[in-house]
Amino acid sequence: MTPVAGLLLAAGGGSRFGAPKALVEYAGERLADRGVRLLRDGGCDPVLVVLGAAPTGVPGAVEVHNPHWATGMGSSLRAGLAAVPGEAGAVVVALADQPLIRPEAVRRLVAAFRAGATVAVAAYGGAPRNPVLIAREHFAEVGALAEGDVGARPFLRAHPELVTPVPCDDAGDPADVDTPGDLDALGARDG
Repeated sequence: MTPVAGLLLAAGGGSRFGAPKALVEYAGERLADRGVRLLRDGGCDPVLVVLGAAPTGVPGAVEVHNPHWATGMGSSLRAGLAAVPGEAGAVVVALADQPLIRPEAVRRLVAAFRAGATVAVAAYGGAPRNPVLIAREHFAEVGALAEGDVGARPFLRAHPELVTPVPCDDAGDPADVDTPGDLDALGARDG
């Protein structure tokens, strides 16, 4: 069976948060570690994590350093895609700042790939969000279109016919942690 890699984008400096979000703790776990666990428990192997602003150890992941992390998510996505091992037929891309997504969402994307999808996007309430699965045949174009602070979105918009939406309403919440207030709000919802 063709392996599916996991790719966690965690290189940002967290300008709105005031610190690199990869190092921020939620429920006693750093967001970077939580994201790696999401991908691994969802069936991805290997799991790569793109770091930049906070080059720190992330157990259980292959670390990819993005020297251009300050230019935005696009450079991190390109660095990560370039590092995916050749035997992986696809990659599931997740963001470190979405700690409420559960492994079931990743498992569903991998299942969609195994069923023939070359691009699968987790959908919540019918709206496309993250994580996103991209088959290797699309890596070059996804990377070429990823600029500034956008990742795969330009590719997805340019090729809607390729996108398989995967309902994930019951597999987590795609809420972003962009500010300390966002983190507090997530903690209040859990409590």
